[in-house]
Amino acid sequence: MKAILQVTELNKSFGAVTAAANINVTINENEVVAIIGSNGAGKTTFVNMVTGYLKPTSGCIQFRGADITGLPPRDVSRSGVCRSFQVAQLFPDLTVLENMMLAFASLQITASSYFSPLHSVEAETRAFEVLDDFGIGSHAHAQVGILAQGVRKLLDIAMAMVSRPPLLLLDEPTSGVAIEEKFALMDTVMEGVSRSESAVMFIEHDMEIVSKYASRVIAFYDGRIIADGPTEVALAQEQVREFIIGEIQEAAVAGVKK
Repeated sequence: MKAILQVTELNKSFGAVTAAANINVTINENEVVAIIGSNGAGKTTFVNMVTGYLKPTSGCIQFRGADITGLPPRDVSRSGVCRSFQVAQLFPDLTVLENMMLAFASLQITASSYFSPLHSVEAETRAFEVLDDFGIGSHAHAQVGILAQGVRKLLDIAMAMVSRPPLLLLDEPTSGVAIEEKFALMDTVMEGVSRSESAVMFIEHDMEIVSKYASRVIAFYDGRIIADGPTEVALAQEQVREFIIGEIQEAAVAGVKK
């Protein structure tokens, strides 16, 4: 497989607090990689650095051989690294189609295009293609604010996929979704992404989702990677079971008791 993302000796500190230390990661074309770790382990810090929302203290991020370290999020997206968020970043008063139009326009904007019309045949055609890929084409003219959480999640991911990025990063794609709907949602997500042959990295606390959909797991603990390998192998490692799976299970039990 061909590498598309190479992260080398990546570090991030906030004053005396080290949020990421000596992170080395290579992601290959078409891989599906889960990023796991308890709260505060460094998962989101890592994804935020890759996508330009945080500047590393040191280290290098290369995408398809080009250095994207420290670039702003829009430039990172235009290079082909796109993401969705744990809380969907949507415009609730607009329709699904209008949100898609804005996502498309954000990738096309240049100094000479600010006054171009938002709607175009090309943009609308692409928007409907992606909405259909993710099974939400029937909601195109619905106001986003009245949609179910699962549909909003799919729309957020569809907006990230409008440019067919080679690499998609998902931040807890099943969070806030009913337990009985999580597998159906992930099935839809993975089927939609596969049509663009994108590699996927997704942050997830649900080990059932990780086990079913990821071919590889990168495990974070205390700002460091403690495991990186095939899913079954990584999840079976002693440190992962103790520091990550154990802590996630304890947090879930504590939440039920409240």
